[in-house]
Amino acid sequence: MRIKNVRVFTEEQKFQDGEIHIADGLFTEKAKDPGEVLDGEGCYAIPGLIDIHLHGCKGYDLCDGTLGALGAIARYEASVGVTAIAPATMTLSVEMLEHILSVAAQYRKESREGADLLGINMEGPFISKEKKGAQDEKHIIPCSMEVFRRFERASGGAVRYIAVAPEEPGALAFVEQVKGRVTVSVGHTNADYEQAKKAFEKGASHAVHLYNAMSPFTHRAPGVVGAVSDSGHVMAELICDGVHVHPSVVRAAFRMLGSGRIILVSDSMRGTGMPDGTYTLGGSAVRVKGRRATRAADGTLAGSVTDLMDCLRTAVKEMGISLEEAVTCAAVNPAKSLGEYGTYGSISPGKKANLVLLDQGLDVRAVFKDGERIR
Repeated sequence: MRIKNVRVFTEEQKFQDGEIHIADGLFTEKAKDPGEVLDGEGCYAIPGLIDIHLHGCKGYDLCDGTLGALGAIARYEASVGVTAIAPATMTLSVEMLEHILSVAAQYRKESREGADLLGINMEGPFISKEKKGAQDEKHIIPCSMEVFRRFERASGGAVRYIAVAPEEPGALAFVEQVKGRVTVSVGHTNADYEQAKKAFEKGASHAVHLYNAMSPFTHRAPGVVGAVSDSGHVMAELICDGVHVHPSVVRAAFRMLGSGRIILVSDSMRGTGMPDGTYTLGGSAVRVKGRRATRAADGTLAGSVTDLMDCLRTAVKEMGISLEEAVTCAAVNPAKSLGEYGTYGSISPGKKANLVLLDQGLDVRAVFKDGERIR
């Protein structure tokens, strides 16, 4: 297949007028016989997005613990141009988390339609009760190698991220023990600057939804955000749904970290793609109205109802982030963070032909998954 007349997002993270060639599910060099030719009509051609922190959508959640839920999530995500995912668990009992991880392991063994399941992002249970957000406090436990090994076994090695609150007893030792086996993230934490900085020095290299569910960033107590800024190897998730982080603070994050260290995530819950109403997250009732999802019990933000493609649009249209930066943070950086950049994250020969065409208004005009048009 040849897709002509498009503005291609390049390895240099710029747009360039050109065309795209696809064969056998992969991007290729220019072929003598291009086969089908599609006119892209001047659309932006970007790699399929990768969401490394979502909980669910369309009425389903990873923590439902069923193959059907994972399939529904994967199909919806692919339909909006998110062609690979690493969904996040909530803080639940160890036994329930083992079940959820085992279902994910089973799902990954089979070839299925929709977004590729690249791994699992564990947002709990090794977090802080003070900054639990929408997590269930009764299931929060101290860091434990024995429990971590159980998670590894249940998932078949699919755990890609695990969150810790570095101020909690045993957390720093845990970081040192697991840092070569999984990406350790700092999140749902009340750590001060020094505690967070120590965790990053010990081997943590990721921050869960920057600014949210962590100590505040002030001029005398910079907290986790300041420690992230001063730790050049750390990548940070950022929710650009227009609710979780003010546009000015999003712009400040880009100036502080640069687009090379930010990963746009959705943190979407099961109400995404659904009408306003009451849903659940981690066993708690959540009210969805417009862009906001809040716990019915106390009004705490409880995930988002915005998919990653909509977050990208919001970042560009409402927050002043360039399209080039937004695509970098929603496709390139997550692929690199997952260690999957050799296969995903750019429109380069030999990589999976996961591709999205966006018109000038940034609306999706076509989605290709493994070279096949699915929208």
